[in-house]
Amino acid sequence: MSERGALYVVSTPIGNLTDITLRAIEVLKSVDIVLSEDTRETKKVFDKYEIKTHQRSYRDQNHDSIINDIIKMLEEGVNLALVTDSGTPVISDPGFKLVARLLSENFKVISIPGPSAVISALSISGLPSDKFTFIGFLPKSKLHRKEILQQYGKLDSTIIIYESPFRIVHLLEEINTALGNRFVCVARELTKIFEEVLRGRVADLLQRKIKEKGEFVVLIAKEGFDENK
Repeated sequence: MSERGALYVVSTPIGNLTDITLRAIEVLKSVDIVLSEDTRETKKVFDKYEIKTHQRSYRDQNHDSIINDIIKMLEEGVNLALVTDSGTPVISDPGFKLVARLLSENFKVISIPGPSAVISALSISGLPSDKFTFIGFLPKSKLHRKEILQQYGKLDSTIIIYESPFRIVHLLEEINTALGNRFVCVARELTKIFEEVLRGRVADLLQRKIKEKGEFVVLIAKEGFDENK
């Protein structure tokens, strides 16, 4: 009986393609199949590093139709890697259902760490990093968004949120309304050509012209934080 295969959860660049670990390249070349959120996006990394491994699409939407095939492959000793469009899988990206199911079946799941927009933004935000709370994307409901902001705004930690370019200004307005004039950091297009990081009181940032393009990470300081101390 062949040894069971393993799933490698591999982090890939969030923008700059050179932000990839040597181990990640090695794993992507050595596994039998790479499960990709979008094979076209993964191909950009593959082309740069001459990775020839076969790709197969994996998203939350096709989890139910593909999970039995994945389990069968692992049972037969096939090694798999999971990647998303950018950054670390599972972190506001597909993968949780897969990892949870495979762990329940006692398959080996191995982390290949690397880039993450959450940690990258926090490291250059100038906000307290000893305690932070990552919320991910807020729901679309205006009421639920307000409730979440008020709930997490009571915590003694930096709050980190992902937001789309279409709602970034609206989010800042919501923060100002729900939490007051907190100090915030808005990071846009991290590691990419048009990277931009804005810091200041939320009311002040609302007076500035924010480019509503790209991917945003918004960090909110805890109540009482003084950027000058």
